[in-house]
Amino acid sequence: MKIRALMLALLCSVLATHANAILVNWDASIDAMQEVPQNMSMGTGSAFGTLDTDLNLLDWNISWSGLSGPVTAMHFHGPAAPGANAGVQVNIGAISGFVSPSIGSTMITDTQETQFLAGNWYINIHTAMHPGGEIRGQVTVPEPATLALFGLGLAGLGLSRRRRA
Repeated sequence: MKIRALMLALLCSVLATHANAILVNWDASIDAMQEVPQNMSMGTGSAFGTLDTDLNLLDWNISWSGLSGPVTAMHFHGPAAPGANAGVQVNIGAISGFVSPSIGSTMITDTQETQFLAGNWYINIHTAMHPGGEIRGQVTVPEPATLALFGLGLAGLGLSRRRRA
């Protein structure tokens, strides 16, 4: 009986901890003008997703059209500001394939999460004609999400202080 109660308490604790997770929305507009160096591709794309800050779970939905040929590779790169290149952080193609839309998710590290939330990651879609990348899009975390994170943090702090009193 004590083991069941302990297991139930542990399960409730895990569920309660995850219930406080924050899902941060992100998006990216993807085109050849953001490539470094730029190219003349007519390809375009868009991406959106969420980042669960409790689990460090990054979800994505990436669509594109008008590329010079089939996608040969697709990655999240970082850390880098717009106009700068960086190494691969997540091999999107290996996780969710090369069809549009590419939908998938993966766990990232705390360091990667910090870089991602700072807008220092970008999506790069590669083709045979443009092996260094045909279209690229910098990840942006819209300001309302940042404000919401701040507000939720303050609310959580207030609740934790009430419980202690």
